[in-house]
Amino acid sequence: MRILDVSVVSDAICPWCFIGKRRLEKAAILLAPRLRVKISWRPFQLNPDMPKTGVSRPDYRFRKFGSLDYSRWLDEQVAAAGATEGIAFRHDLMKRTPNTVDAHRLIWLAGREANQDAVVEALFRAYFLEGRDIGDTAVLADAGEAGGLLKRRVLTALAEGEGAVEVTREEAAFRAMGIGSVPTMIAQGAVIITGAEMPGEIASALLDAAASLVEV
Repeated sequence: MRILDVSVVSDAICPWCFIGKRRLEKAAILLAPRLRVKISWRPFQLNPDMPKTGVSRPDYRFRKFGSLDYSRWLDEQVAAAGATEGIAFRHDLMKRTPNTVDAHRLIWLAGREANQDAVVEALFRAYFLEGRDIGDTAVLADAGEAGGLLKRRVLTALAEGEGAVEVTREEAAFRAMGIGSVPTMIAQGAVIITGAEMPGEIASALLDAAASLVEV
């Protein structure tokens, strides 16, 4: 079987990244057993200037889009797309837009010590399905535990700044590559997918990227 390493550049508050995760998972199933897709999650902040404690979501959306009606319309589009992937977005529970740098540090830590994919899933579920503030350390500790990390390990890592330099460096590298939106999928050193494409399109792009790989 061939093994293809795929980096997904993502932000934990991006609904299309959650939808894209489901579609990538479906694409990987379509390709098995011809190809094993090995996924790693990489950092990108949609709001790099967000205050550390985050802001009120309605206030943020009004400032960004100029209209709460338009914001609600966008949420409706996300909810409709999510429903096709089995995701029941609860925008009514989402009261704050958080700073995600600590979420990215947690994902970075999980990539080295635990189940990174489970942590990413837990963060998406906490924010989009439960309306929890994923900038809060207690919420992050819960997400880390879902991926196999001890809560005290997460709290210590966040308090001591672990991963901060690495996350900043990785995000800067992606911006230098010209990446400006998420999700973006990278394989074999090149961008292969931008946006939450449908599973068939993702599968096709993955096969193209894997064409030069040898069986292992």
